[in-house]
Amino acid sequence: MNGSALRIRLVAACGLLLMLSSCSQVAITGRKQFNLVPASVMHSLSFQEYSQFLSENKLSSNAQQTAMVKRVGLRVQKAVEQYCAQNNMSDQLDGYKWEFNLVEDPSVNAWCMAGGKVVVYTGLLPVAGDEAGLAVVMGHEIAHAIAKHGAERMTQSLIVELGGMGLSQALTKQPEQTRNLFMKSYGVGTQYGVLLPYSRVHESEADHMGLMFMAMAGYDPRQAVSFWERMAAAGKDNASPPEILSTHPADATRIRDIKALLPEAMRYYEAARR
Repeated sequence: MNGSALRIRLVAACGLLLMLSSCSQVAITGRKQFNLVPASVMHSLSFQEYSQFLSENKLSSNAQQTAMVKRVGLRVQKAVEQYCAQNNMSDQLDGYKWEFNLVEDPSVNAWCMAGGKVVVYTGLLPVAGDEAGLAVVMGHEIAHAIAKHGAERMTQSLIVELGGMGLSQALTKQPEQTRNLFMKSYGVGTQYGVLLPYSRVHESEADHMGLMFMAMAGYDPRQAVSFWERMAAAGKDNASPPEILSTHPADATRIRDIKALLPEAMRYYEAARR
């Protein structure tokens, strides 16, 4: 074997070892994921971007609605912490600084960045309807953070868009592009092409995990079906791309999958009510 061939094999072997060492398992679903971005780095970026977002957007002045968002968020937070403690996963929450805020914005939207930084838009509340409906969304968004979907997406983006550049190097050499990748990792902007299948996997996984988290928090998971039906009705006047071109599962697919998960979720719900 010549020197060039040996070097190629060594590089390939090192790459395989790196991938294997960087694989982890997602809570509840058990899916294996590949992630090269440390949680501490994601938290640092998250806290910075979250603070900037709050400085540029108006918090709701509705005390009752704000209290509801914080109340639901706290219940889901406690459920997640209890689940992690019972499954020897509390280290997954190291560095979390939970925060729940309601922002004045007509968009039907919510999100959760790494480290438990949650925003709900006021436009979501009419569709949510009540605390259970809000718990569907907040459980789903918090699940994205617990499953480290942002870090996984960031890893994929660094490989695909920045040629495998390490995050620290990317932040130094291309800070604005790296910031944009971070924001897209949390659903800000649309991404088609190579990364598209991962987004749909993440959405379905967050549906699964979020359903369990809301049930653990004592919210009836059966309410998730009616919530997503309301979401589908709210969006019926908007042109939606076919599922193959969407980062979200089709409404019918999502509702069907959630119905199939209800027996599992009901066990958590009944345990929480005892």
